[in-house]
Amino acid sequence: MYSLVSIPFSSGEHILSFAACVGSEEIVRLLIKHGANIRAQDALGNTVLHLLVLQPNKIFACQMYNFILSYDKNKRELGALDLIPNNEGLTPFKLAGVEGNTVMFQHLMQNRKHIQWTFGPLVSTLYDLTEIDSWGDDQSLLELIVTTKKREARRILDLTPVNELVSLKWNKYGRPYFCILALFYVLYMICFTMCCVYRPLKCRQSNKTHERDNTIYIQKLLQESYVTPEDSLRLVGELITVIGAIIILILEIPDIFRVGVTKYFGQTILGGPFHIIIITYACMILVTMVMRLTSTTGEVVPMSFALVLGWCNVMYFARGFQMLGPFTIMIQKMIFGDLMRFCWLMAVVILGFASAFYVIFQTENPDELGHFYNYPIALFSTFELFLTIIDGPANYEVDLPFMYCITYSAFAVIATLLMLNLLIAMMGDTHWRVAHERDELWRAQVVATTVMLERKLPQCLWPRSGICGQEYGLGDLAWVLQPEDGQDPWENYRNWRWKRLWAHT
Repeated sequence: MYSLVSIPFSSGEHILSFAACVGSEEIVRLLIKHGANIRAQDALGNTVLHLLVLQPNKIFACQMYNFILSYDKNKRELGALDLIPNNEGLTPFKLAGVEGNTVMFQHLMQNRKHIQWTFGPLVSTLYDLTEIDSWGDDQSLLELIVTTKKREARRILDLTPVNELVSLKWNKYGRPYFCILALFYVLYMICFTMCCVYRPLKCRQSNKTHERDNTIYIQKLLQESYVTPEDSLRLVGELITVIGAIIILILEIPDIFRVGVTKYFGQTILGGPFHIIIITYACMILVTMVMRLTSTTGEVVPMSFALVLGWCNVMYFARGFQMLGPFTIMIQKMIFGDLMRFCWLMAVVILGFASAFYVIFQTENPDELGHFYNYPIALFSTFELFLTIIDGPANYEVDLPFMYCITYSAFAVIATLLMLNLLIAMMGDTHWRVAHERDELWRAQVVATTVMLERKLPQCLWPRSGICGQEYGLGDLAWVLQPEDGQDPWENYRNWRWKRLWAHT
């Protein structure tokens, strides 16, 4: 007799599901014989087949799966039992892929394949792409795998026919389109950079208000910015830049609502921080445009942010190349993982010591020791000291405050010896952890990029992959794929014949 407390897995809310999950075929047969509903769903919408996918004993789960399906042959008018989705829209086949259950996935894939012909060792196999291909399916297996956080699910990408489908899509359409997109983006960024370099400036007419004031050019007003032919040429580039920023927002925002904010910005496979970078870049472009139209001074602030973010986003396109893609993942993990955590610690240290340095030099002549003459410059100078970009500011021709020597000594020990070595240790640990899965993550990124391009491009530019099942008598709605093993089948046949002859001799 089974104890409910001792069952280490979910067995649903129905007695039939419980009997199937514990592997009792006799009880399952008895329950079905007395009218048990094999299509019953629990509160999560899971049928008995969904629950079998989740069982830890995968071998007996596959056997029980076939046993349950054998009772569904007489009820096809209600729809196939294995095509009933749960509350999350997942059929048992999709659930096996999302959970990374490779045994059940391969078992179900074997049930879905069609043997076209056999000739000795030669076998022509057709695999049904229903629920796998992302073409025309808003919740395909490919998209589910790249949006899940489970590492086990990524192993499905190495199985037949998923790996053949991904390779076909990427090599035939994905890589060429992605390279073209990268080229257009680089040209777009060059156009934006030229517009910033030659932005409208004029000589300053007003007198200096302070001896440290070094400004000689100021921003032109809107009516002064577009007068000469050179200004008209720059206007064309600025219009291209603004239109490009609007297109970026139009393409990005729908995906945020479709995938979800957490997954879209938080997962490395989907691009994660690069989406934040490109959306922020587009917003900075629009802010710069508003400031230009209203003749508001200070457009250099959003313009500078946009330049840095726009060029940093070029790293996103490295995922299209096998040589650079895995290392981009490494950089992504370090910058947006270790470095972000380290910045919090660094900010606390810099704020504390910058305040101390400013107070110490508050009574001193800034012409002799000008690194801390006001608070913003004190923060920046302390940041440079933290990264050892500059040496400790000191003018030995004048008397230094006594507390400066003590404070700077403590700062040198904490910043240089402790904090920077802590950052190096954190990045070294991340490198060791990510090195074991970076190639796997890169392959998943290729799948995510392929699905993204397929969603955004017109279907006329991305024909459906595979072969229509009508050619093989499988129906108009079925699309199949015939994997290639990369070897000459007739060579295999000749080797097989030689082995048979040698064994007979």
